[in-house]
Amino acid sequence: MKIQYNKKRQNYNLAFGIVWAIIGLVSISYGEENKIGDYLFLLASILYFGLYFYERTNQYITITENEIKKNTLFGKKINIAEITSIKKIAGDYILKTDKAEMIINTELIKEDSFKDLINTLSNLNLPPNKTPFYSTD
Repeated sequence: MKIQYNKKRQNYNLAFGIVWAIIGLVSISYGEENKIGDYLFLLASILYFGLYFYERTNQYITITENEIKKNTLFGKKINIAEITSIKKIAGDYILKTDKAEMIINTELIKEDSFKDLINTLSNLNLPPNKTPFYSTD
């Protein structure tokens, strides 16, 4: 299962790529002499386009039967069986194991995918005091 980025984030990356490309092309086309700074705009554009296509292809989180993996530049993997607790702090979820922790920024997640994430996390076999998904009623 893939937990998707929200469309707003993806659209921002695409828009920034387009804006930097336009600025770079205009700067190179109408500048009297080409400077290295002119090409940095195009480099920024390429980086934003690359980020847009990477995030669109891989999405934010991949959940398999055995692990949860963040698909970021320096992404982390956590074995689902090793999760000892889940905390909710300021809207983010922190998954903890004995050796590592993973922070999931919920503002980056598409609403439908957020429901899938909550459903998956709430079905983990954790004690009620180790998860934010239990009710005290």
